[in-house]
Amino acid sequence: MQKRRLGKTELDIAPLVLGGNVFGWTADEKTSFAILDRFVDAGLNAVDTADSYSRWIPGNKGGESETIIGKWMKSRGNRDKVVVITKVGSDMGQGRTDLSASYIMRAAEQSLKRLQVEAIDLYLSHWPDETVPYDETLGAYQRLIEQGKVRWCGCSNLDAGQLEASLRVASQRKLPRYEVLQPEYNLYDRSSFDGALRDLCIREEIGVITYFSLAKGFLSGKYRSEADLGKSPRGQGVAAYLDARGHRILAALDAASARHEATPAEVALAWVIARPGVTAPIASATSIAQTDSLIRAASLKLTTEDIAELDKASA
Repeated sequence: MQKRRLGKTELDIAPLVLGGNVFGWTADEKTSFAILDRFVDAGLNAVDTADSYSRWIPGNKGGESETIIGKWMKSRGNRDKVVVITKVGSDMGQGRTDLSASYIMRAAEQSLKRLQVEAIDLYLSHWPDETVPYDETLGAYQRLIEQGKVRWCGCSNLDAGQLEASLRVASQRKLPRYEVLQPEYNLYDRSSFDGALRDLCIREEIGVITYFSLAKGFLSGKYRSEADLGKSPRGQGVAAYLDARGHRILAALDAASARHEATPAEVALAWVIARPGVTAPIASATSIAQTDSLIRAASLKLTTEDIAELDKASA
């Protein structure tokens, strides 16, 4: 599997990242282990999670996904084969986003314990926190890097102005900068990344791993009418995509799928992989069949004509 350098870090990742948001939610521990085994055996190597996964489930308190990934790596003895990406700052019971230095230092220790690792490869600020200055947050990452507990830091959900401000502070204060951005981005949801934010990432050589790369499952083609929304626990989140533009995108995906003997999801992920400025999309799987589809997507090469049609349909 051809690897890509993640921005200016020393991390080389396959062009698709496995999303750990489903581990401990719609994939139990046994299923999660099987998915992780298949993913890594195929030569893919990066797994994305967060301390807050999956706190939204009744009975869960957060940390379930990290715990499963940690148990899996421990049982397989394969820590050296996995790029571990996790996030900090989401509400874990404190009632707000929190990127204060004291909180990050505490949360990092808890994530390290759940993941059963000595260092997190890539640690991301999950959401902006306007109440905390960038130098405080980046200073916490500097201490974690100096202690050998984090290798690189990054951010998720920042807009161009926020990311630019953070880079300016990092440069002025000689602090580690955000080397990786995790934005929402897919064939339907393009506006927040395309434009100033993507231009900034390209100019500053910031690695980009996209989330909701399949638009909450809509781009799999599984949801084509209101009647389909009950097909999974995530179905209701897809309703907003069922408009004229959404159907136009599905039609373009169907056409490209037929040409490549691939699924709509594989084509949609291949489109993101081919986008200038993107290092890799994140996508999750709840079965071996879905995992095999992600593996195929990582090596699917779209033609110039495929990309032009998809661009036009999603414009």
